[in-house]
Amino acid sequence: MSQRLVRIVTQLLCVTAAALFLRATGTQTGVLAILALALLLIFCAVQLSDFFRQRARLQELESILDGLDQKYLFAECIPAPREPYERRLFALTRQASRAMTGAVSDAQASQREYREYVEQWVHEIKTPITAARLICRELDGTACRKLTGELARIEDHVERALFYARAESPERDCVIRQTDLEEIVAQAVGNHRTLLIQSGIRVEMEGLGRFVYTDGKWAAFLLGQLLQNAARYRSEDPVITISARSFGKQVQLTVQDNGIGIPAHELPRVFDRGFTGSNGRARGGSTGMGLYLCRKLAGFLELGLDIASHDGAGTTVTLTFPARENLTKL
Repeated sequence: MSQRLVRIVTQLLCVTAAALFLRATGTQTGVLAILALALLLIFCAVQLSDFFRQRARLQELESILDGLDQKYLFAECIPAPREPYERRLFALTRQASRAMTGAVSDAQASQREYREYVEQWVHEIKTPITAARLICRELDGTACRKLTGELARIEDHVERALFYARAESPERDCVIRQTDLEEIVAQAVGNHRTLLIQSGIRVEMEGLGRFVYTDGKWAAFLLGQLLQNAARYRSEDPVITISARSFGKQVQLTVQDNGIGIPAHELPRVFDRGFTGSNGRARGGSTGMGLYLCRKLAGFLELGLDIASHDGAGTTVTLTFPARENLTKL
């Protein structure tokens, strides 16, 4: 806009100087008035034509950009420029866009290779874990229990690594369908049975005979992370209560423990990546990835995820499973 204003002022000054020159050479006032009026009309017509042409061009480009899912492909999708300056400008823009597109493609390929490597590594590492479990059977009771507990912890970390890799492109592995909520909870509890028994935790279940729309495997993993947290931050007589209730067409699953709780000032940060908190640092073994993954997976599964806690008085996590008609990925 400032460049246009400078150009208009310059043109007006030139016209004024020409009029003064003609007046000084004896040109009649009436002739000058006619010339000034004609020049003014031509000037306004040119300016209005330039304005509407540029506005239409910008609207066309904005419409193309709004219609693109991948905005960085904008330079490849625009129609051929009409003016030499615009052609040169868009040629430079296209070069920069192609360089960025190449960088994005390389990053996506690298991410895909990493994900595939992690998945392959997880499947391979399960073989020696299974072998170690078989060896445990030949040991005495105390050593067997301790080693079994450590193997369970290794499996938990391995499983978390697998889901962390899958979370980068969840649509490839996640299938949302009607699932028995009781089966999801039973799978999660079964996967962490060793940890719960060794931690002396009693699990109580209420009202789980319901059906929800989700991916059972992913939901069981998410619930398992909550069970691990409850076991890690347990109290003297630990109890975990898992209950469900209908909320309109939605279903709310609540996981409540009577553990040590979370300080109020740390509660807003518990879903941050890598955040361990004062309890995690005091007890050790916390990675700060469990609840971060829960939030990430819940977002893809379209689950509501809320947490409430009081320091020294336990923690309550609520998962809200959406109604079928509200799902966008079904």
